[in-house]
Amino acid sequence: MVAAGLALAAALALAACQSSSADQTDGRTKVVLGIGGRSLLPYLPTTLAERLGHYKDEGLDVHLQDFKGGSKALQALQGGSIDAVSGYYDHTVQMQAKGKDVRAFVNMLRTPSLVLAVSPKSDRTIGSVKDLKGAKVGITAPGSSTDFFLKYLLVKNGLRVDDASVQAVGGEAGAVAAMESGRIDAAVMVDPAVSLLQQKLGGGELRLLADTRSPKGTEQIFGVKSYPAAVFYADGSWLQRNPDTARKLTRAMTRTLRWIQEHSAAEIAQKMPEAYAAGSVNVYREAIDRAKPGYSPDGLINKAGAQAAAELQKSFSPEVSSKDIDISRTYTNEFVATR
Repeated sequence: MVAAGLALAAALALAACQSSSADQTDGRTKVVLGIGGRSLLPYLPTTLAERLGHYKDEGLDVHLQDFKGGSKALQALQGGSIDAVSGYYDHTVQMQAKGKDVRAFVNMLRTPSLVLAVSPKSDRTIGSVKDLKGAKVGITAPGSSTDFFLKYLLVKNGLRVDDASVQAVGGEAGAVAAMESGRIDAAVMVDPAVSLLQQKLGGGELRLLADTRSPKGTEQIFGVKSYPAAVFYADGSWLQRNPDTARKLTRAMTRTLRWIQEHSAAEIAQKMPEAYAAGSVNVYREAIDRAKPGYSPDGLINKAGAQAAAELQKSFSPEVSSKDIDISRTYTNEFVATR
């Protein structure tokens, strides 16, 4: 019995050593990161960080989970099926109005990069946002940033949020197909979908009612040159429990943002999944080149831009406008500052 006991103890000790060794080898921290449209250019840095191995370099095992719209990713976060979201900052303001502590902790995109375009097949005469009254307008999904942007523009131009008939068409092939067929009269779109639709026109002009893909366009719409758009955000409680993981995600992202600044659009496109180009590599490269100035160089969230995002929400949402929103609680630069 003593011999058997010693043998059992030795076996358990050996198993423990083997387990410890395995943990040290493959012990990367698992993070499930939701994305509100993985192939869309605002979220390019999220996938690029994976392709460059930056998450792995930080000891993270990041699983990217794609959703059709930022609102769907937010729902998954609230349901607990993902740890953090690669989505638009707007949702942190929306959640604070609901009494939820959701905070952005690194900024990828400093221009909204949203475009309100008119369908080339629409049978309506649309020369301005005011002409969208009674029109069918596409968005990625209800409650998404494309939805918020449309509502903001309608109200800003003297219309009600329900003056246009809003339809969810997705952010990629679905949006292009809906615009190309004339099923909708206009849409809030994101590249590369905008550039792909432009290509399909065969050189014809795509009428744009609003374009925030550049700092100049962003300033024209919101009055600020830097507007927190695509960010990483998570529940405040998750950030408190996992500061090291948040810091590692931030380091991986800021390293990726610097890589974007230092490389050409062609080099960036080469690193991305081929399917994201949708068979039009040249158009994809051109879209990335146009998007480059909008990517944040440092990951920091600008206070004035954050305030502008809150004003967007207040313009059409009674739930937000009726609340005293503390902007300082919707984001933190702590992890960027300590990267």
